[in-house]
Amino acid sequence: MSTASPPQPPASTDTPLKRALTTPLLYFFILGDTLGAGVYVLVGEIAADAGGAVWAPLLLALGLALLTAASYAELATKYPRAGGASHYATRAYGPFAGFVTGFCMLAAGIVSVGALARGFGGDYLAEFVTLPVALVAVVFLLVLALVNARGIQESTRANVVATVIEVGGLLLVVGLGAWLLLRGDGDLSRLGRLGTPEQGAAAALLSGAVLAFYSFVGFETSVNVAEETRDPRRSYPRALFGALATAGVVYLLVGVVASASVPTERLAGSSGPLLEVVRAAGGVPGWLFGAIALVAVANGALLTGIMSSRLAYGMARDGLLPPVLARVLPVRRTPWAAIAATTVLSMLLAVTGSVATLASTLVLLLLVVFLVVNTAVLVLRRNDPRGESAVGHFRAPAAVPVLGAASCVVLATQVEGEVWARGGVVLTAGAVLAAFAALRNRRRATA
Repeated sequence: MSTASPPQPPASTDTPLKRALTTPLLYFFILGDTLGAGVYVLVGEIAADAGGAVWAPLLLALGLALLTAASYAELATKYPRAGGASHYATRAYGPFAGFVTGFCMLAAGIVSVGALARGFGGDYLAEFVTLPVALVAVVFLLVLALVNARGIQESTRANVVATVIEVGGLLLVVGLGAWLLLRGDGDLSRLGRLGTPEQGAAAALLSGAVLAFYSFVGFETSVNVAEETRDPRRSYPRALFGALATAGVVYLLVGVVASASVPTERLAGSSGPLLEVVRAAGGVPGWLFGAIALVAVANGALLTGIMSSRLAYGMARDGLLPPVLARVLPVRRTPWAAIAATTVLSMLLAVTGSVATLASTLVLLLLVVFLVVNTAVLVLRRNDPRGESAVGHFRAPAAVPVLGAASCVVLATQVEGEVWARGGVVLTAGAVLAAFAALRNRRRATA
């Protein structure tokens, strides 16, 4: 009979961060990061690619997101520390892959802000004033940069209010769409029309899923707070899958009522597709919903801008990006140089690309990250089966990371050549910077 004491957590699990997040708090954190502005802008783009069955690409995108989420759940409970995908890639493949993965996350954030800036200048703003989209995007990004530079406390306070407003806006669309259908003014037959004159059902489904996938991204950033969760082994999987399921239900309801309430051609031609539902249903002033949508888009851009600038600052502080990006304001203590650099890059993207192109570019960059994460699960199962968890961790079914990696490859094949050109530039830049960082670190080690 063994008298050995139970295994103790290794020292590597100690953290200077306060473990304050409970399961409910983590659930709302992930939900707020996932249930955001993308669906306000992209329902019309999905309809243009997939036809009236908008719900089908959304459902497929949810299923594919859940595959990768399972891999994240395994790694986050196996290595409950900040760093996320970059940390997992470094453990599995080394610092070069870790740097490229982190750089893709940074670039994806910059692209996302550019896409939301263009969305802000579309039909929702037109409820108040009509201005050139490019001009609006530039001014919008300047204002967001000033809010970001003012301080993280002010930014997060604004986020709490904005999240309540944007979720309320989506529920309002569902309610108005249901009322329109109940009074007999919609057309449920549109929900079965998958495909367009240009492409058949299967191609339309996959093409629409690339854009729909954008609506579900955001969950991947939550792994960075696993180190601040009280019991990540239990809390993180529950919060993650619960939040994704909630977002999926809301998005599917929005997709169903939008398609059934508004003719597909009108939905596809609008940069404010949910506003078309409000107009068709009546009873709510268009300007009111326009204001709600603008708050949602601005909030999504602000949160992503904060993440991007802090990631750029952290990489510069670690010597992975030019040191000038690590400069901070003397009083506000915010990374002004990183904020300025990421804002300028988002501006360039916003004035040179459409919302659909930018959203697809973001998805392409995240597909690279997700491919690394899914394969890292398999590598670390073999090389480091226990990880840092002394009491076990969430383990995805054996086929899930394989299917998750395969789904990333399949979706990547649906990305257009123009998007690959943009994404290829980013990936090349990341590889070059990673090579320089490796060379510099090698010289320091031998000095």
